Amino acid sequence: MSLQETDTQSGGAPEPRANPKLLGHEQAEATLADAAGSGRLHHAWLLTGPRGIGKATLAHRFSRWLLAGRAEEGGQDSLFGGPAPQEDDLWLDPGDPLFHRIASGGHADLMILQREYDERAKRLRSEIVAADVRKVSGFLSLTAGEGGWRVVIVDGAEDMNRHAANALLKTLEEPPARTVLLLVSHAPGRLLPTIHSRCRKLALKPLPPATVQALLGDYRPELAQQEAAQLAALGEGSIGRALELADAGGLALYGELMGQMSLLPQLDTARLHGLAEALARSKPEPGTRDGFEVMTALLGWWLARLIRARAVGQLPPELVAGEADVMARLSTAGSLDQWIEVWEKINRLFARASRVNLDRKQVLLNAFFALARVAS
Repeated sequence: MSLQETDTQSGGAPEPRANPKLLGHEQAEATLADAAGSGRLHHAWLLTGPRGIGKATLAHRFSRWLLAGRAEEGGQDSLFGGPAPQEDDLWLDPGDPLFHRIASGGHADLMILQREYDERAKRLRSEIVAADVRKVSGFLSLTAGEGGWRVVIVDGAEDMNRHAANALLKTLEEPPARTVLLLVSHAPGRLLPTIHSRCRKLALKPLPPATVQALLGDYRPELAQQEAAQLAALGEGSIGRALELADAGGLALYGELMGQMSLLPQLDTARLHGLAEALARSKPEPGTRDGFEVMTALLGWWLARLIRARAVGQLPPELVAGEADVMARLSTAGSLDQWIEVWEKINRLFARASRVNLDRKQVLLNAFFALARVAS
């Protein structure tokens, strides 16, 4: 279970299409700029890497640069001033009118394909369907509105169902001239092999903790330095994950999690019942995830760290005081197979809870009861 559904950042961080800042992916920027500047830009790119590291931000950054005609200009500085970008930089001045048009969804030659909002269910659809992809064909059948490139961003590509993926293949096989498709995906293994074969791949790496902490300082300046450092560590190279944790009280939830794990095979049942009740009833602010989702994601993630530590015989770096002692003790309880089995069981339970209307309090209690049995 992941802490982040898309590359879109929450709260004070701009959405990718409006975000002028991208740190830590200079090599990827250089690759795209060099390909465009060479005059042999591949028509389809698959941008991969963990959630929340800036893949969609890079896709929009490249789109702005390309639609502004920078490939033809050789990366010249903006007419609107600002620092002159490097040769391999895809920077475009946020004061440029084109930047604002793209940020507001008003550029005729840029199309974003993503999960649509379901008015009846009042939530995003669970997948991208073929009807959505057919809009791409209509978009590309038209002459470029501004006489240059046309760009399609698919965010995220793994959300396409099989019919949608097959529909997109027709465009990937015979793209119109001066068209580029940017497929953003955190789970490229879920894509059809035929989609892989038609795309040039560009893999983005997790961000260094210092970069995540620096971005947290920009987006959440109210955080104390120690809090930002802990969130950066928990974020594991993802600014999106770190922001979600910050917005959902992730540090406090992680402390509660460590408090219960430190007692295993015993449990503080009174505190656990109170926590589960509060999380089951939590209602997030718009654009954030609720406490139950964050806690279940943290629990699954922490168990995966424990299993890795058990498998390789080496404890990971301690993220909060006392965590290493907890992990060391649990590493000697039960067998590796038992921990893997309970991790898989808990993840299935959490996934089911998100699909159907299960009692969320009981789901969380059952997960901790299962852990106590393995640790006994």
